Amino acid sequence: YQNHKNTNNLHGPPSLRHKNLPSNTVNFFIQRISQHQPKSVMVGKRMTLLIILNLLFFADPVISSQIKLSVVNDSVHTVELLWINPTDLELVSHGRISFGESGELTSYVGHKFEIRELPNEHGVCNGGEDTCRTAYLEINEDENPDVTFLLNYEFELEQFSDDDDDDIYNKAAELEYEYVIPNFEPIDDTPMSPGNTASLLACQEKARQVIQMNNLSAEIATKTLDDLISCAETNATYELSDVSGKVYFQRETRKTIAERFENYTCADEEMPTSPALHSKTWSHKGFDRKVSVLHERERSKIHVIKNFITLEECAAVEKAGEADLHRAVVADDKGGSKLSPNRKAMQAGISVEWDKEEEGDHIAAVSRRVYDYTNWVTGLGIEEHGQEDLMTIQYFGRGKNDTEPDRYMPHCDGDCTGLKHKTGTRVATMVMYCTIPNQGGATNFRNSGLSVKPEMGEATFFSYIGSDMYMDNGFTEHSGCPVIEGEKKIVTQWIRLGVDSKNPWDSFNSLGIKIDSIVEE
Repeated sequence: YQNHKNTNNLHGPPSLRHKNLPSNTVNFFIQRISQHQPKSVMVGKRMTLLIILNLLFFADPVISSQIKLSVVNDSVHTVELLWINPTDLELVSHGRISFGESGELTSYVGHKFEIRELPNEHGVCNGGEDTCRTAYLEINEDENPDVTFLLNYEFELEQFSDDDDDDIYNKAAELEYEYVIPNFEPIDDTPMSPGNTASLLACQEKARQVIQMNNLSAEIATKTLDDLISCAETNATYELSDVSGKVYFQRETRKTIAERFENYTCADEEMPTSPALHSKTWSHKGFDRKVSVLHERERSKIHVIKNFITLEECAAVEKAGEADLHRAVVADDKGGSKLSPNRKAMQAGISVEWDKEEEGDHIAAVSRRVYDYTNWVTGLGIEEHGQEDLMTIQYFGRGKNDTEPDRYMPHCDGDCTGLKHKTGTRVATMVMYCTIPNQGGATNFRNSGLSVKPEMGEATFFSYIGSDMYMDNGFTEHSGCPVIEGEKKIVTQWIRLGVDSKNPWDSFNSLGIKIDSIVEE
């Protein structure tokens, strides 16, 4: 019994073999004790020995057959094997069995065990976040001294014996079959598809080997293929679940760090623009411009471009918008817009007169430059027709004691949920710096750990769509730090995909829904 309670090994308890020994054997034990003990001690030990020997040799005999028990874990998660003590129903652990492995122990007919699912590293069980599954087995009378239980994906036990030569699991064991674990290597932030053709083909090939080497019947061959394909699907589920949990954890950690980064960078007056991953040159209409690539992923890009806008172009935009300056608004959750304390600034929209482009109109020239650069980076072939107006946005500093300075809190210009692009919505932004404040006004991308300290004539470009038409998952969320001293004047162009002269930007609400379709409904 004491050996049975040992949790450091998987060996079962020794059986108490009851035999009716003759009385002279008992007398022999007592005589041996009597030869070397004082009378008082001898009497006590005689009585103790008589009680023990009676319990052992003259109690009702319970003949117990020794069994070699194996438990194969095919349930995806690690499990714990526990013996149920019939005396007090105490659960005694006999160790853990990882997915794809087996645990073996020597036990006896009549013993009962509980198999308990253990949560993964993220605290999740297959039965649900708060529900870990259990299964029970009992060793019954069996002529075969070896018995194997398979714990399947549904957490159900199937019993097999070594005599079952047609059983697929024994065939696989003979061939030292190993589970095929799909090797998922996601590119950037591309979502993983729920399936892996290579893994399925590998399982099928292994199944063919089983069939050929064992000359199996058609029925068993079919079961072999089914079981091995199920194996690949099970492993894929396990891998996807594990990776998903890790991605979620990393994303939440990134958000926590980002909040601290936001406050730190806005408070640091000396912080320069974040270092570039690499630089390249954009040649456009006879001019070469240096591009600093700060962030480069499939669905999110952040660039800083030198000498993108001229003083003359800045002046033309500011003059065109001065009569229409008004409080800046943000999108609401109903498809419209609203004033918000999260955005304190003045803004005005400027319609581009494209018919004056060939005449050298400054506003048309800078707007054309925006679309040409966007297409150079994204390859989306976006045209100017139906796009939003250029926007002049102005922030004013009122000193360090201002409790509500002009700023723009963290936000996304378009969807940053990682979902499919909605026709007619934003996919990129160009921010051009015309007037630089004396203190404050940096542009932060907190989820990417980046900060841009503006310089006159520079532009920050960021796109938030991939070639697969799925949106960024938060890397281009950005903010404008509070302007403390001086003025910050920028020109912004939001670029949309799916608009044209017949379906302009204002025919969609801020949720990406066509307004005329709402009216019809």
